[in-house]
Amino acid sequence: METIGFIGSYDKTDLIIYIAKVLAVTGKKVLVVDNTMEQKAKYVVPVINPTKSYVTEFEKIDVAVGLGSFEQIAGYLGISKEELEYDICLVDVDSAENFESFHVGTAKKKYFVTSFDLYSLKRGLEIINDLKEPTNLTKIIYSKNILKEENEYLNYISLGTKAIWNENYILYMPIDNGDQSIIIENQRISKIGIKRLSNQFKDGLRYIAVDILGEEKEAEVKKAFRILEKEV
Repeated sequence: METIGFIGSYDKTDLIIYIAKVLAVTGKKVLVVDNTMEQKAKYVVPVINPTKSYVTEFEKIDVAVGLGSFEQIAGYLGISKEELEYDICLVDVDSAENFESFHVGTAKKKYFVTSFDLYSLKRGLEIINDLKEPTNLTKIIYSKNILKEENEYLNYISLGTKAIWNENYILYMPIDNGDQSIIIENQRISKIGIKRLSNQFKDGLRYIAVDILGEEKEAEVKKAFRILEKEV
């Protein structure tokens, strides 16, 4: 099982669920772990009998909420950690403690997700600085204008932190392109639909999926998008 970490104080839940959907359509067995303080997945992912902690299935994706380690997830499922049969696990964390509990430091990929409001920036960097060791991170930046100065500012305020940035790959997501309204509508009808999302948002999902799976899987990701585009 490959672990992919998403760290930061910015709301990452919807992004992760949509990435998981793309990966699932490529044939991967995917687990999403919401290990954040707010546990947004508890409210936006439908579940028949919600409890304090659980694993539920949603559109061929398993979502774990309120479980603080892979051992706890396996215990909930009545198996050992070694018996977890997922191909990919996407872990959403917003604290150094949760980062460590899921061993995100050793994850295949680690993404720092932020917008440029000061809370998301400063709180996100505070989380990184609480980590035990310096960590390689790829930026996913929610931005309205996609300015070079924004990335330079992030680099400046992160000087002296434990962030080691991957400057060869920076992904920008649209902060307001009508996508949020569509995502909210999808939540109301319990669906993960990408057809009506903006091209910029879909491009972002595509790039992240390819980054996770590897460039040799780009054709499979494109095929997955063709399938998703046909869904009503």
